[in-house]
Amino acid sequence: MNWEKNTQEKFKLMISKMPIFHRRMAERAASIAAEELAKSRGSEEIQEQDVVMAFFQQTPKPFVSLMVNLMKEVGFDYEKYQPK
Repeated sequence: MNWEKNTQEKFKLMISKMPIFHRRMAERAASIAAEELAKSRGSEEIQEQDVVMAFFQQTPKPFVSLMVNLMKEVGFDYEKYQPK
């Protein structure tokens, strides 16, 4: 599946800032979830909303605040897309 260029750059930067022992698992889980979310919207492109929602779905509760801090740091508009 295609990625929106800016979204993919922020995603890669965010993954690179995670603790090394979490990176591979987080990248895989979030990528798969983002692709499923894009497909459910009928899109052939993964966009920022898909990545943000995927991270909220896949991140264990004890790590959500760390994830949000990383999203802020790399420029994801997490407040716009976070679950209510």
